[in-house]
Amino acid sequence: MAPLPGPYSGTSTLALVARTSAFTFGLVYGSMKLKYLKAKAKSHQQAEAKAHH
Repeated sequence: MAPLPGPYSGTSTLALVARTSAFTFGLVYGSMKLKYLKAKAKSHQQAEAKAHH
């Protein structure tokens, strides 16, 4: 009889859920960081524009 898959063997439901949630977290974190960096760059550009006028 084959041994039952462990929680992190890659075939169990827990491993699948863990991978999916980690992937989702990565997407959410990445998009939030991108928005933050874009906003930061925009405010920096506005500050420079004001300094030149």
